[in-house]
Amino acid sequence: MKFFLDFFPILLFFITFKFYPGWVPAEESLCLANACIPGGAEGAIYASTVVAILASIMQVAILWIRHHRVEKMPLITLALIVVLGGATLFFQNELFIKWKPTLVNWAFALVFFGSHYIGGKPLAKRMMESTITMDHEQTWLTLNKIWIGFFIFMGVLNLFVAYSFSTDTWVNFKLFGMMGLTLVFVIAQAVYLSKHMIIEEENDNKTPDSLDKTDGESEKAG
Repeated sequence: MKFFLDFFPILLFFITFKFYPGWVPAEESLCLANACIPGGAEGAIYASTVVAILASIMQVAILWIRHHRVEKMPLITLALIVVLGGATLFFQNELFIKWKPTLVNWAFALVFFGSHYIGGKPLAKRMMESTITMDHEQTWLTLNKIWIGFFIFMGVLNLFVAYSFSTDTWVNFKLFGMMGLTLVFVIAQAVYLSKHMIIEEENDNKTPDSLDKTDGESEKAG
């Protein structure tokens, strides 16, 4: 469910961008209140931006309803999509929305970096220490730095695609490229973790019968 919520705005953005020219022909316009979005391919990025903003608001609302709280990163993402998406619509300039993935990734990098100095433990450890145990504290620090590097790289790569290729290519990269690279990164992280994880063995492997037998022998010895 969490994965779907995280993926929800991006998926709707992609679907709207791809199908909007068919929904609203080039000779028509989509008008909302007093604002109109051009039809056809010209207006696809703007219609997608409106949908992404609404989907992100819905995403945060669902998180609040389900958990009665919302973590910082969804709020940061929402703030960025509202500000940059609003600038895209107001100035009719798609570069604002194209900067959004970069700023989100760099915001993540900044949060992970700040956790080295705030809170007493790196964010990677806070996120995973309840499920895995590492062989050394330095491993958590290294993992945290790897995440920082990944987020910085993704931000730079997004700008490269945004400025070097068409909007259609960028939209495809935003969905498939970023998701694919993230999946590869997660798999590589799993391999790294497997080399440094401590497998905790059960402290008591005895069956009830063996415990009874041991207790009986102890009584005889006494």
